[in-house]
Amino acid sequence: QVQLVESGGGLVQPGGSLRLSCAASGRAVTTYAMGWFRQAPGKEREFVASINGGGGLSTYIDSVKGRFTISRDNAKITVFLQMNSLKPEDTAVYFCAAAQRPWSNYRRRTTDYDYWGQGTQVTVSS
Repeated sequence: QVQLVESGGGLVQPGGSLRLSCAASGRAVTTYAMGWFRQAPGKEREFVASINGGGGLSTYIDSVKGRFTISRDNAKITVFLQMNSLKPEDTAVYFCAAAQRPWSNYRRRTTDYDYWGQGTQVTVSS
């Protein structure tokens, strides 16, 4: 059973930065596609970014391109989301997810992912 644990959330001012981490259990996760999703109050969970098992391919939603960077360290079985130039509209609970199927630029639905973390709160406010 794969377990995912997010950390790194918190309160930050607009224009600030945060780095989220997702620690995974099980060596098999190093071959899985990994993704970050977020869910704001009263809204559906939405895709933010994903990365393939090798770490060489990634994709983002348009609203975070140029500000967020997804990466992974397979030696530590950890995935990161570096978030810069944060905006109030980035406020949400951020979730890490893992998919056993191969990575694809088009797999952005929650149903494309098999395992989920509990989430970490990110609040952008002055």
